[in-house]
Amino acid sequence: MSAVIFEHVVKRYGVAGRPAVDDCSLTVEEGQLVVLLGPSGCGKTTLLKMVNRIVEPTAGRILVDDTDIQTLSATELRRRIGYVIQQIGLFPHMSVEDNVATVPRLLRWDKARIDRRIDELLDLVNLPPAKYRKRRPRQLSGGEQQRVGIARAMAADPALLLMDEPFGAIDAITRTHLQDEMLHIQQLVRKTILFVTHDVEEALRLADVLVVMRDGRILQAGVPRDILAHPADAFVAELVGADDPLRRLSLVPVAEIMQPLGRDSVAGNGHTISTSGDARTALGFLVGDRAACVTVVDADGRPVGTVTLDDIEAVAGVGAGAETGVHGP
Repeated sequence: MSAVIFEHVVKRYGVAGRPAVDDCSLTVEEGQLVVLLGPSGCGKTTLLKMVNRIVEPTAGRILVDDTDIQTLSATELRRRIGYVIQQIGLFPHMSVEDNVATVPRLLRWDKARIDRRIDELLDLVNLPPAKYRKRRPRQLSGGEQQRVGIARAMAADPALLLMDEPFGAIDAITRTHLQDEMLHIQQLVRKTILFVTHDVEEALRLADVLVVMRDGRILQAGVPRDILAHPADAFVAELVGADDPLRRLSLVPVAEIMQPLGRDSVAGNGHTISTSGDARTALGFLVGDRAACVTVVDADGRPVGTVTLDDIEAVAGVGAGAETGVHGP
């Protein structure tokens, strides 16, 4: 089932002004993390905000789970959609548990159900409930506040999450940790997520599907590796760094290029890398350790394969086609 459909959506402020969003059509399939990428003023945040009707379209139609959102009240619609913003927006006078419980209480969940959900979500975002439930936002770091914001957005178990530059105000190290957390959560719960960013590395790292925008229009939508290998035009190529071989390697999973361990295989004696790791990281280990190979381990830490420089060279610069499940212009 298609989770979100944009049909020739336009947003114009004033009569004569250039559209902020200009004839955008896009179909997003259920369970995908779709990143809207582009420079400031390209229309990505406006497009996102039209999904929960913070901004109303001038023309066109948006469907969520095959329902035209204009047939729903804005309040009803927003209670079905999680929303996370850069400024986090936690209620400063309320504890962590009360912030997370905001929407379930509006939906009149019983107390036992709300308490279970608070504990479940705080565990999910790596904030132990016994330690964090009673804290106020001012007692949390920026990264911890952002985790609470994610938990609050997921509290009523919405199928769709909208995330507008959620990690933009966080320092680089914490930002990377939050991206890891986001990927881990997505592996566990498989929400449909529309995620806005202007950070190319973040977009490539998170996206199942990447949507590149400029001047209110969608220029290209597809799997990040496909866009790096076949950018639609010079602007897209420059934006995503299509000519950077290391960036391409960052999108190649080591599980795809590793040599499985056989009876006579010899594991590396330096770093190990998980099957979900990427070829760029493996290359760094090989060069840094001056090792013949890097050992690939599964989720339980058991060696399952090796990666060598020859394996990486064989895939360097090669794009791989895939079925995106998202259809753009």
